[in-house]
Amino acid sequence: MRILTLASRNVSRNWQRSLVTMLAMAFACLIMIFFASLMEGMIQGSERSVVSMNMGDIQIHAQGYRDDPDLYTRIDSADELVTRLQQQGYMASSRIYGYGLLAANMASSGVHLRGIDLKQEMTVTELYQHVGYGQWLVEDDSNGVVLGKKLAATLGVDLGDELVFVGQSADGYMANDLFRVRGILKSVSDGIDRMGMFMPMPTLRQLLVIPEGAHEIVVIRGDRTADLVAETAKVGGLVEGLIEEGAAGLEVKNWKQLMPVIARMIETADVQIMIMLVIFYIAVATVVLNAMLMNVFERIHEFGIMKALGVSPWQLLALVFAETFILTFIAASVGLAGGWWVSDYYRIHGIDLSSMASSISYGGIAFDPLWYAAITTEALAYPVIFLFVIAALAVIYPAVKAALLSPVKAIYYR
Repeated sequence: MRILTLASRNVSRNWQRSLVTMLAMAFACLIMIFFASLMEGMIQGSERSVVSMNMGDIQIHAQGYRDDPDLYTRIDSADELVTRLQQQGYMASSRIYGYGLLAANMASSGVHLRGIDLKQEMTVTELYQHVGYGQWLVEDDSNGVVLGKKLAATLGVDLGDELVFVGQSADGYMANDLFRVRGILKSVSDGIDRMGMFMPMPTLRQLLVIPEGAHEIVVIRGDRTADLVAETAKVGGLVEGLIEEGAAGLEVKNWKQLMPVIARMIETADVQIMIMLVIFYIAVATVVLNAMLMNVFERIHEFGIMKALGVSPWQLLALVFAETFILTFIAASVGLAGGWWVSDYYRIHGIDLSSMASSISYGGIAFDPLWYAAITTEALAYPVIFLFVIAALAVIYPAVKAALLSPVKAIYYR
């Protein structure tokens, strides 16, 4: 018996019911591909917000600095360590920090100063591309600074406005100077938005009297696909070699250790996709089960004659499964094509959530209000595979019922 030929004829014979069943499965597949693409986009956007905007893959600090960010707790051999990391294929940049009071007009606010190496910083973060108004820092404008979005709003300043800084330098004396707003960032993170003030490293060294060393070294993997844990251990080995040569104790941690809340959210995203697939496809299973049961009950007389002519129960079982397979294959093809098209549209244009909130944050990290989809192999494959699995499970009962029919009772079934 040519099972596939007979199955295709049976599918087309009652085309209205087959069309409704197929469209229901195709729509579910399309929606789940789109949902999976959005989740993949959220994962990639979350990691980009953490890694590319601020944290880097790995950070190095002097022992105890993260618990107590003191002005004097520095990495003394920072330049040498950065050079060694670059020789090993990593991208690295050092930073220095300071705290103080910033005033403009009649307003004032606590501020977290960050001095950066303008050339090296561009290799480890994309902050220079994240300026909302104005321009990024340049070496020939030593007193031009870039502010966090909320800090600029708190002080009521705009581009070109003058700022007054007051704080304490490393030599114990008062540190004060005048600065000019060169740029204002888009939302990056809660800390940077509220207190962030960026300036060239030589300017901050001079202001706070920090002749050498750094408070932080940010490292980016040369190979973005390399295992983060293994790369962290490798960087730790380089640091240990430097410590053996007389450097002070250093602490090496990757961004997942530094931002466990965001890391956990990203790690559980695949589980969320699976849960949604199961929940959504349960409804699809009921549609398939109902359609195939109706198909079996309408054809009991036909199945009885087939069994009387010598068709075995296994052949009937295969026939019902083949009919379901044909419907599922067509539905999966339509759903895959539609889901790919919709996902690709939102991969380019994104979903604008700015009408709901001007900035979206989670775990202290700000996310772009434009939510972009990301088309990955998993986002396309999981919904299709699940559709076939759910359809196969749903058709077991109707197929078994058809296979176990008694020929005599089925022929005289009314």
